[in-house]
Amino acid sequence: MTTEYTSPNAPRVTEDDDHILAHNVDEEPVEPNRRLYEGWLLKLITVLTIGYSSFHLYSLNIEPMETWSFRIVHVAGALILGFLLYTGAQFASEESGGIRHRWTTWLAAIGLLPALYSLYQGFHFYQLLNSGTMRIDPAVETWQFGWPVIAATSLGIVVSWFHQRGRSRFSVPDLLLIVCSLSVATYLLAVYNTPLRMSTGTSFAPIGISFAAVAGTALILEMTRRVAGMALVIIGLVFLAYVFMGKYLPGFLGYPGLSVQRFFSQVYTDAGILGPTTAVSSTYIILFIIFAAFLQASKVGDYFVNFAFAAAGRSRGGPAKVAIFASGLMGMINGTSAGNVVSTGSLTIPLMKKVGYKKQTAGAVEAAASTGGQIMPPIMGAGAFIMSEITGIPYTEIAIAAVIPAILYFASVYFMVDLEAAKTGMRGMREDELPKMSKLIKQCYLFIPIIILIVALFLGYSVIRAGTLALVASTVVSWLSPNKMGPRGVLKALDIASIMAIQIIVVCAAAGVIVGVISLTGVGARFSSMLLDIAAQSDLLALIFAMFISILLGMGMPTTAAYAVAASVVAPGLVDLGIEPLTAHFFVFYFAVVSAITPPVALASYAAAGISGANAMETSVASFRIGIAAFIVPFMFFYNSALLMDAPWFDIGRALITATVGVYLLSAGVMGWFADIRANWLVRILLIVAALLMIEGGGWTDLAGIVLGGVLYALQRQRRLKLAPSAS
Repeated sequence: MTTEYTSPNAPRVTEDDDHILAHNVDEEPVEPNRRLYEGWLLKLITVLTIGYSSFHLYSLNIEPMETWSFRIVHVAGALILGFLLYTGAQFASEESGGIRHRWTTWLAAIGLLPALYSLYQGFHFYQLLNSGTMRIDPAVETWQFGWPVIAATSLGIVVSWFHQRGRSRFSVPDLLLIVCSLSVATYLLAVYNTPLRMSTGTSFAPIGISFAAVAGTALILEMTRRVAGMALVIIGLVFLAYVFMGKYLPGFLGYPGLSVQRFFSQVYTDAGILGPTTAVSSTYIILFIIFAAFLQASKVGDYFVNFAFAAAGRSRGGPAKVAIFASGLMGMINGTSAGNVVSTGSLTIPLMKKVGYKKQTAGAVEAAASTGGQIMPPIMGAGAFIMSEITGIPYTEIAIAAVIPAILYFASVYFMVDLEAAKTGMRGMREDELPKMSKLIKQCYLFIPIIILIVALFLGYSVIRAGTLALVASTVVSWLSPNKMGPRGVLKALDIASIMAIQIIVVCAAAGVIVGVISLTGVGARFSSMLLDIAAQSDLLALIFAMFISILLGMGMPTTAAYAVAASVVAPGLVDLGIEPLTAHFFVFYFAVVSAITPPVALASYAAAGISGANAMETSVASFRIGIAAFIVPFMFFYNSALLMDAPWFDIGRALITATVGVYLLSAGVMGWFADIRANWLVRILLIVAALLMIEGGGWTDLAGIVLGGVLYALQRQRRLKLAPSAS
């Protein structure tokens, strides 16, 4: 017998004779603007996606490429696959009136002429420079490569906004953009493999670099619009405008300005697009996306979610607590908050509604829990890798430091959910509705790849070697399960990985544009100076200001981009205040993550609202309320470094206990439920005061907070006893 629960997005919510609820929860959702090819086109795209993933595995483990060349190919490959798979406009359909704007095909076909000519010139320059030519004539670069590639790129982008065809058909405007992507990559490979690379950012730089960088930046921003929305594109354009308008701005934002040639000759280097964000996406991120795809192909995600149901489903408000556990587990292998929502939320949200949660609350719980997956070690989405690249702190040290903040985040969400369930009298799921733990325990070997990853990292293996070992282990382990991965399964995993990787690679490249602007204009240093001025009045005020900036910069952006930008703008200022780099970057990273549930632009909440059927803004407000206790956690580890494992073990243990108690008291104050009875406004205010007393981590303040909490608990118990007879 099979029962299905209805949901706007979920044929996955099923219950079979073994009560195994989760089926295919980690299948990648098909975005509304992704093409669905058929026939020979599908086979061609599959070959390209498998080749892209395989190229990275080969280069990372067997025969490394020169660093800049590898990153150029990495970005160009993502752009090519992106333009093949994602359309720039809505698909044509009978409802929309069928195919429109046939002129776009002809105009794009005309644009192919300068695009192909610039590609030919790129190959020609490559041959000349490899044969010993020291430099290409600037006039030749300008008129035979530069302007043709700029004209073709501009035409292709604009025409693609109007080009509407069926979902299974490819488009000529996107073919034009693919040729332009190849042209940019070919030219940069030609120039950057010669001593001319050293001239970037100077008046001696080849003019063609600037043309290639302008076209490349435009292609990256257009691809970002297609896969991640307009938020990051708008922020990127604002920063680019600042490069040339900064000299007209007053106050600390003003600076002398940069010429177009000088800026663009340097932005497509390791100071910008090919810098830290692309360095991480081309190594750690792509490797762990492939690892996640292998776990998906072996159905480990189903096991994680079913295990969470068996462990937490019986407690009050069970499906909400399942969402917390499942999202934490899935967060280890999923790189975005919104992606995590879609993976687990299509199962947990309908079940939360079934046991009595309002639809906006059900979506909010899933959004808050999925957002926490980004700070869940050992993988932490991709933020840990970028943090390691930017700070130089070893990845293992970052993963260890993330343990207690992750515990506190999930504890805060758990407390809020539990108190909500107690307050409204919700039940858990019946035992006969849940997967059998005894059966799931027999499959605990599916955790082996994660265990191997953690053990290898702490034995001193490089992240790449540890990730590769875990990837191989996931294949071997699958042979012990019903979902064995043969050659076809491996190829499917490589195909999935490339599609999963497109968004995060392009987003990292777009974030690189912003990072390049910050580093080349010096605006980050001026922002640090402003933070120092604020800190002269109050450290707490400076931290609150840094929190708001981190959240503001992160709104509407995927986690990796949000952190990369905030780390460039905010973190240096915090370090200048005397804060340890690890603490400063964790502070920024934490708030960049929770921006996904912070109104008015909350990507995770919006994704959850799409599944629950609730209003998006109401869901984002509810998710902010559920996660509000978590907003205090970064201030806790700022005032008490023991929460980042930077202290003796006794101090770490004491800090964890008192911080957990503080988070609970704050949750109780926010929810208005304490000691199994409603709390009035005075008690709620005092609970919040008790929680705030425990932020600093000092002995006396912790003691005062615990004593105040204990007194309030005794008063609430006494009040409950008085009300008990009248209730009966």
